[in-house]
Amino acid sequence: MNTFFFVVLTIITVLMLVYFYRVVRGPSVFDRVLGLNGISTKAIVLLVLIGTMFERVDMFVDISTGYALLNLVGALAIAKFLEERGASSK
Repeated sequence: MNTFFFVVLTIITVLMLVYFYRVVRGPSVFDRVLGLNGISTKAIVLLVLIGTMFERVDMFVDISTGYALLNLVGALAIAKFLEERGASSK
């Protein structure tokens, strides 16, 4: 069972690297924000899987929930900033 978790964790980490490429090389700011949200989503899944591996799902779910809320607030703040910046440049 640990081999299965290790393979899944490795695949998710590779997917995070693909999102990181999108953050670094994204043609627009929106692509970079989407890349950061994708990385955050994969990090949440990683936290839950690590909690399952260590048989402490309750603790890791709490941590991942806090991280998800932080990601949501950050994404909303960036969206609000970009919306105001776009309205003022017209």
